[in-house]
Amino acid sequence: IVGLSFRVSLSAVVLAALVGLPLGAAIAVARFPGRQTVIVVLNALLGLPSVVVGLLVYLLLSRAGPLGSMGILFTPTAMVFAQAILVTPIIAAFARQAIEDAWREYEDQLNSLGAGPVQAALTLLWDCRFSLLTTVLGGFGRAVAEVGAVMIVGGNIDGVTRVMTTAIALETSKGDLPLALGLGIVLISLVLALNAAAHLIKDAAQRR
Repeated sequence: IVGLSFRVSLSAVVLAALVGLPLGAAIAVARFPGRQTVIVVLNALLGLPSVVVGLLVYLLLSRAGPLGSMGILFTPTAMVFAQAILVTPIIAAFARQAIEDAWREYEDQLNSLGAGPVQAALTLLWDCRFSLLTTVLGGFGRAVAEVGAVMIVGGNIDGVTRVMTTAIALETSKGDLPLALGLGIVLISLVLALNAAAHLIKDAAQRR
C-alpha cells in the first residue's frame, strides 16, 4: 500500500510538473489577449474538487467513454491520470506567480540581451528552480493526500489500487482505528521525509 501510494503520487507529480512548469512560465512571460482571464481560471482550478475530477476521468475511461478502449479504469494508471489533473493547476499557478515576480525584476536585462519569450521563460525557470522545488513538493503533498478521485477511478481494490488514503478511509469505516491511525502516521512521515530531503538538497545546492 505504501509503495503503491508513493509510485502513483510521484508519477502524477512528474507528469504535472512536465506540463505545469512550462505552462506557468509561458503565462508569466507572454502577453496575449485574455491573459488575465487565463490567470483567473488557473487560480480558480486550485480549488478543483477531487470528486469532480474523479467523475470526469471515470466518464472518460469507462467503457462508454472516449478512452474506454484503453482499458485502464480501476488501475494505477487511471489513478495517476486523475492525480496529475488535480496537481497540474497547483504547479502551474504557483510557478506562474514565482516566474512573473522574477520576470518583473529581470525583464529589461533579458530584453537587452535579446532573449525571446522561450529563452526568457527557460532562463527564469532555471533561476527560480529552488522556489519551484517547493511548488512541486506542494503538488506531491496534494497528490499523496488525495482520496476522492483515486477512490472513484481506482476502485480501492486490495492489492491492486488500494493506497494509503483509501485504506485509511476503509479501515476507519470498518472500525479498525489502530490500523487506520498507523497508516496515517506512515503517510505523514513519508511527506515529512521527502520535504526534509528536498530542504537538505536545496541548502546544499545554495551553499555551492
